[in-house]
Amino acid sequence: MSKAPRPEELDPIERASRDEIEALQFTRLQDTLQRCYANVPHYKRAFDEKGVHPDDLKTLADIAKFPFTTKHDLRANYPFGMFAVPRQQVARIHASSGTTGKPTVVGYTKNDIEHWATLVARSIRAAGGRPGDICHVAYGYGLFTGGLGAHYGAEKAGCTVIPMSGGQTEKQVQLIQDFKPDIIMVTPSYMQVIIEEFRRQGLDPREMSVRIGIFGAEPWTEQMRRQIEADAGIDAVDIYGLSEVMGPGVANECVETKDGPVIWEDHFLAEIIDPETGEVLPYDPASGTPEGELVFTSLTKEAFPIVRYRTRDLTRLLPPTARSMRRMGKIVGRSDDMLIIRGVNMFPTQIEELVLQTEGLSGQYQIVVSREGTLDEVDVLCEVLPSAAGADRGAIAKHLAHRIKTLIGVSTRVQVGLPDTIERTLVGKARRVIDKRPR
Repeated sequence: MSKAPRPEELDPIERASRDEIEALQFTRLQDTLQRCYANVPHYKRAFDEKGVHPDDLKTLADIAKFPFTTKHDLRANYPFGMFAVPRQQVARIHASSGTTGKPTVVGYTKNDIEHWATLVARSIRAAGGRPGDICHVAYGYGLFTGGLGAHYGAEKAGCTVIPMSGGQTEKQVQLIQDFKPDIIMVTPSYMQVIIEEFRRQGLDPREMSVRIGIFGAEPWTEQMRRQIEADAGIDAVDIYGLSEVMGPGVANECVETKDGPVIWEDHFLAEIIDPETGEVLPYDPASGTPEGELVFTSLTKEAFPIVRYRTRDLTRLLPPTARSMRRMGKIVGRSDDMLIIRGVNMFPTQIEELVLQTEGLSGQYQIVVSREGTLDEVDVLCEVLPSAAGADRGAIAKHLAHRIKTLIGVSTRVQVGLPDTIERTLVGKARRVIDKRPR
């Protein structure tokens, strides 16, 4: 298994005192607010409407006086209205898919790209990667930040990069067999697909050369981590990021603890708020914060600084362990992914955990929500492993439906299919929920 970095391999800020980290954050936050107010019309207007000025920041806690930024704000200023530098100084543009409206567009100066690469390199080192390792990047390249973010960071870390991108699963396996990478960077759901392809070809995925999997871009459970580690014989660590804040590398788990991604607090200020009221939840140095919505303010971005961005990700802030910086808990879901079924709140990750705990099931699943009359109905579609193709699928379905009802409180119709009957997502995030209810 992978070794933790030695103390001398860490950036000095990773070993700094809490006072040193917060002093750096405060200085950088002052600069960010001033640049936003001076150069981004949206922020000048939003600050003025809230009755605050960058000079009102006297302590880090004063960030709570400033307005939130939402995805709606980014779309309302499409495409370049949120840039804080002239467009001619923007070296690269990324954008979201825009499947639910206009895409959100983000820009990077050359300095931004350098910072981004440095943070992804730091993340790879925290995961156990070392200069000279071969890194197989199976995140999608293009407007999505995953592929290029991982690529530049792996090069910065001194790795040899295989820019495979997503899809072409047979070729993924071929290159892993031929090039023998040490690291794979990919979504956890697509790693499951790669493991399945190894087995389909009669190969043992535990014999692959990969020793580190750096997985992100979608929520995944501890149960999925344990399953992938057992199936592939690797260390699986969580990388966190989102394009609006930077891309991958905002936070990353340390391989020696695997206790939640460490937020790189020298570049990002994190808050946890009550998603209903917007109030900041208190942080206890011993236990962290209660669960709430994660909010980020960038501290070093030039082209696209962002103030109090509501990520919609639900998690907690946790005290430092392996590094001097605070951690975030596993993402339990997104506030906009939460399903309300007959008055009960349910997240897809809750279903995922129970599917992975059910003997004979592959871990692939979809949740289909429909409305019959005035009542919501939930179908959970899953499949058996090839080794369990002859099992009593009806009995497995009954067992899983009972556990979902008992542990989550939602009645479901579970359908257990034969192997390979659940749709696979070969590029990007897995499509776990199909909501057919009228809007």
